[in-house]
Amino acid sequence: MSAAGRLNSLRELLAHAREILQIDVGFRLWDGSTIPEDLAPDAFAISLADEGLVAALTRRPNMETLLNLWVSRRIDLVNGDMFDLVAQRPKVRSKQIRKALSKWLVLNTARKFLFVDRGGPWPLETQPSEKPSDGSREENEKNIQYHYDVSNAFYELWLDREMVYTCAYCTDWDNDIDTMQQDKLEMICRKLRLKPGETMLDIGCGWGALSCYAATHYGVTTLGVTLSTQQVEYARAKAERLGLSDRVRFELADYATVQGQFDKVAAIGIQEHIGIDNYPTYYQTVKRVLKPDGLFLHHAITKPAKKDARSFKRKNEEFALLTKYIFPGGELDHIGNTVTMLERHKFEVHDVEDWREHYQRTCRHWHDRLLARYDEAVAEVGEVKTRMWLLYLGGCSVAFERNGVRLYQTLASHANRGPTVALPPTRADLYRTN
Repeated sequence: MSAAGRLNSLRELLAHAREILQIDVGFRLWDGSTIPEDLAPDAFAISLADEGLVAALTRRPNMETLLNLWVSRRIDLVNGDMFDLVAQRPKVRSKQIRKALSKWLVLNTARKFLFVDRGGPWPLETQPSEKPSDGSREENEKNIQYHYDVSNAFYELWLDREMVYTCAYCTDWDNDIDTMQQDKLEMICRKLRLKPGETMLDIGCGWGALSCYAATHYGVTTLGVTLSTQQVEYARAKAERLGLSDRVRFELADYATVQGQFDKVAAIGIQEHIGIDNYPTYYQTVKRVLKPDGLFLHHAITKPAKKDARSFKRKNEEFALLTKYIFPGGELDHIGNTVTMLERHKFEVHDVEDWREHYQRTCRHWHDRLLARYDEAVAEVGEVKTRMWLLYLGGCSVAFERNGVRLYQTLASHANRGPTVALPPTRADLYRTN
C-alpha cells in the first residue's frame, strides 16, 4: 500500500469519526491537508506530524503510546489547549457511537498502517519504575529528587511568588494564585493555633514558604525537612534573606529520622510520596515528635474508597503513568483510611475539610502560568519535560473537577484522657477578617 493510499484511508476514517462524535475539533495532517477540508486557519485542531504515529497507535493503542507522541510533539494541539480538547465531549452516547462506527473502515485503515515504521523519537522509554516506595531513605530521596530537583528556575516560572507547591485556598473563587497561596499559609497557621514562642515541625517543607510565614507572622520557631537538595538550598537562602535564620532551620533529612519534640506538626502534601505500606512509620513518627498537648495538621490528596483494599490499590492507566513519569513511588490514601490510621495510632481527629474545588483551581492556575511561559520553560528543562508537566497539571485540574481525586486537611491531636488540647469552642477564629 502506498503512502498516499494510507493517508486517504486515514482521512476517511477521521472524517467518519468526527461526524459520528459530533465534535468541533478538526485535524491537521502531515501533508498539509485538513479534516474537514475547509478547516479555518484559526480553528482548534489536533495536529498529526507523521504516519509513524498512526502505525504506533495501531500496534500499541494505549495511553503510554499517546504520552510519548505528545511529549515529542508528534501529536499536538493547534489554536487551543487540553481544556479545549476536554470540552469536546461527544454529543451522542457511547452505545450509539459503537453502533454507528464503521468497523470495516477502522480495521481496513489499521491494516494499512500495521507494518509502517513507527518513527521517532520515543523519549520516555527509559524511565523510573512505577512501584510504590519501599520506605527507605535511599528510595525516598531518589523519588523526591526526581520530581522536585528538576530546576528551581523552572518552578519559579509558574508557582506563586512564595513558591508554594501544594493546594491553595480560595476565599473567593476568582482570586489569583498569589492571593490563594497566602490565604492557604494563613489558614494552616490558624488551624494549628500557632502562638509566639512555639515550635513547629514542617514535614516536606518544600521551598520553605510555610516555615518562613509561620515564623514571620506567628513568632514560632520551625524546623523544615525535605529530601530535595535544591529545595533546601532555596529555603535556607530565603530564611537568611528574610532575617529568619535564628528561628527557621531547614535540613536535608528523611522525616522519620527527626528528633525532638514540637508543639505543632504540619505535613502539607507529603503523604502522597510515602506509600501505603509505610503509613505506620509516618503516623508513629508524628506521634513521637508531637508534644502531648500539640496539634497535627495533615494535608494530602486522596482518591475515593473502593469496595476493598485490593481494588483500591489497583492503579488505572492514567495514575500508573503519573507515578511512572511524574511522581515515582507515589500512592494515594482515601479519607476513611486517613481517619482510621490516625485513630489507630492514638490520635483524636478534630476537623476534616475537603479542598477538592480549591485544588482544581490551583492546578488550572499552574497549567495556565506554565503555558504562558512555555518558551522559557523549554529553555530551562527541555520540551519533553515542559509538555509532560503541562499535561500533568492540566490533567490534575480535570481530575479534581470530575471528583476523581480529592484533597483533605485533617486536624488531629494526641488522644489524651481529659480536655488537654487548647481548641476554642467554635471554629469562628479560622474565619476572622483581621
